Amino acid sequence: GWACVAVAVLVGHLLARRARLAAATQAAENDRLRAQAQQTAAQTGHLVNVTLPSLHNLVLTGSGAADALAGVSMPNDQNLRRLAQLSAGALEEAVGRAAAADEESRQTQDALGEVLAEVDRLGRETLPVAVTLLAEGRSADTVLGELALPQMPLMHDLSELVVRELARSERRAGGARIASTKALSRVQAKAVSMLADLRAMQDEHDGKMLGDLMRLDHKTSQLVLIADRLALLMGGKTSRTWNKPIRMESILRGAIGRIAAYQRVRLHFTSQAAISGFAAEGVMHLLAELIDNAANFSPPTDEVHVYVEEHRAGVVVTVEDSGLTMSEAAMRHAEGAVAGSMADLASLQGTRLGLAVVGLLALKYRINVSYRPSSRGGTGVVVLLPRHLIAQQRDPWPAQQEAARTTTARAVPAPEAPAPVVEAPVIEAPVVETHVRPDPPVILREVPGQTRHEPPAAPAAASTPNGLPVRKPGRTMSEAERAQRPASEPTSPRKRPVHDVGSRFGAFHRSRKSSGDTLGGRPDPEPPTAG
Repeated sequence: GWACVAVAVLVGHLLARRARLAAATQAAENDRLRAQAQQTAAQTGHLVNVTLPSLHNLVLTGSGAADALAGVSMPNDQNLRRLAQLSAGALEEAVGRAAAADEESRQTQDALGEVLAEVDRLGRETLPVAVTLLAEGRSADTVLGELALPQMPLMHDLSELVVRELARSERRAGGARIASTKALSRVQAKAVSMLADLRAMQDEHDGKMLGDLMRLDHKTSQLVLIADRLALLMGGKTSRTWNKPIRMESILRGAIGRIAAYQRVRLHFTSQAAISGFAAEGVMHLLAELIDNAANFSPPTDEVHVYVEEHRAGVVVTVEDSGLTMSEAAMRHAEGAVAGSMADLASLQGTRLGLAVVGLLALKYRINVSYRPSSRGGTGVVVLLPRHLIAQQRDPWPAQQEAARTTTARAVPAPEAPAPVVEAPVIEAPVVETHVRPDPPVILREVPGQTRHEPPAAPAAASTPNGLPVRKPGRTMSEAERAQRPASEPTSPRKRPVHDVGSRFGAFHRSRKSSGDTLGGRPDPEPPTAG
């Protein structure tokens, strides 16, 4: 039994010793692994915190992956060394791609800048110059040869296409303007010829016929105003020109006589100036447009007052109405129109063309037109006719005219009944009391050229082989027929009844005929054709 116990004790002792040895070995292995783990952790930390940032900086500064790896302390662990090498290669590749992307972006930005510069140059310089040259009448090929077109093929082709389309549009617009101007010149010539025939007929008729002729004369004058307005907008000329100075009073009365609401206009006249012949018709048309605009935009029962004064800077004409005060926007629009900024037909609105014509004439003759609120509650227009338009008068005006112009008178009296005849500029017409039905208004013509001059005596009237009268340039057919009448053929005496509208107009006409409207001037016989 004791032997068994001894054997058991010995076996237990051996097993315990073996267990102690195994535990010691395991503890040593654990210590080794712990030390290795600590070393790996330290190397990993060094790799993350030192090696990789250094590699990143070196690669970013242009070093290759190999040079960057050689310039840093590598970990002893193979896996960590492999990781560092892979990271360096990836960094080098990423930096290369980023540099390529940056270069491509820079090139794209440069190209975009060039495109924007070309577009800006095209919009600011090339196309405006092209439009100006094409408006002067040059061809598309000539303009393209003079322009600095963009170098980019796409922009170059686009610019050439735009210039050729602009040239085609300009040719169409120019052709339409020329055709319209020629057509309007025919209308102007017919209207002026009709006016001449009407005035010739007024010399042959009295009574109610004379009143009807006066009304037709007034309506024809309004037609001439409209035709001249359109002709000026299309680059043409007015229907009449003058070779001698026209007195300012005749300019104003002629302008008033061309509008429909002439009876509402009151003229306050103090100037004795005369307008040079080259500008007389333009000034008359400009004033007619402004007075007509004031009459149209004021109540039909209110009056339009026209004041004329002579100053050192020139003749100042003020047109005041009693309509509604213009708004600030409307005032700016009107001032822009009379300044000539609405010469383009495309910018005009509807039938309101008068102010655009005023702007064209103001630019042509350097006339200053400005707006201001009127003391009468409406709008006032101040027109300054500069000194270069004022003619030098050779002889003073008669004292009677000077006295007559210091008083305020109606520009054109309405033929109301009973009413005295209007005062002539020089000689007072006889006062005739009439009791007739109120007829439509009949214009008292004060427009230069509407004074009925007697035709010059000719030694023999020309005629065709068939005996038909031949009309000389500037003469109406009625004048030609009168010239063919035998000298011995008696003309029917005029009978001017006292109680009719014609006697009143006849008295005024005779007084005006004795004084004359111009300073010796006559209108050109033929209306100018638009060039």
